[in-house]
Amino acid sequence: MHDLTVLILVPNAKDRLERCLKSVPWADDLFCVVDSRTHDGSQEIAARYSSHVVVHPYENAAAQRNWALPQVTTEWTLVLDADEWVSDALATRIQELVKSSGGPDAYDIKRMSYFFGHLIKHCGWHRDYNLRLFRTAKGRYLEKKVHSRVVVEGPVGRIDALMYHDTYRTFDEYFTTFQRFTSWGAEDAYARGKRANLLDLTCRPALRFLKMYIVHQGFRDGYYGAVLCGLGAFSVFTKYAKLWRLQVERGSTARGGDPGAE
Repeated sequence: MHDLTVLILVPNAKDRLERCLKSVPWADDLFCVVDSRTHDGSQEIAARYSSHVVVHPYENAAAQRNWALPQVTTEWTLVLDADEWVSDALATRIQELVKSSGGPDAYDIKRMSYFFGHLIKHCGWHRDYNLRLFRTAKGRYLEKKVHSRVVVEGPVGRIDALMYHDTYRTFDEYFTTFQRFTSWGAEDAYARGKRANLLDLTCRPALRFLKMYIVHQGFRDGYYGAVLCGLGAFSVFTKYAKLWRLQVERGSTARGGDPGAE
């Protein structure tokens, strides 16, 4: 058995995908799962770097990865998004780990992100660890529409060598994803039995801003930090506003009040 597959979901990402693929040429397999709606040439870019490119209808990231994982034949899987890439230090560390015997069954990897082309060093983003490297047979993603994570049967280690994430470059990009993620987040919360109340709509957004801007020192990222923290608070408000609207439409009362009350 070979050592490692890199699993990459490919949407319309031609301006980012090549950097991702160039960062992992040492992998035994680059498994690119292309969203069937992709039309910007990303599939052709993936095919230049990998012979393992498959088109599959996209429902959400968790469903796409859970569909792909049973097809991975290597002992280890590294999951990347098309807008992420691996640093040289991280590449070296991953290769050391997958060739060693024993150790944890999965690893959280530190990720640093760019926002509007600026590397964010605070706002809570500097403490962003993601479980991305795991023994293939022991990992599966939670069935959630947004912000799903892989659950691994076994111990989890940590890697401080960096992966990077090129997030939103424009407001148009941000709000396209924002609409989808806040709707999915509201639907996931509703399915779990959560119901929005006035505190969710008023206090939670304010607390999110204060946590990002003051506690996690987002002010040190200047204008980028202020904008990012404001958008983070607005995202929380919008998710709960959409949850409240689901309650109105489906006649499900929030704990502590009438969901249709103005």
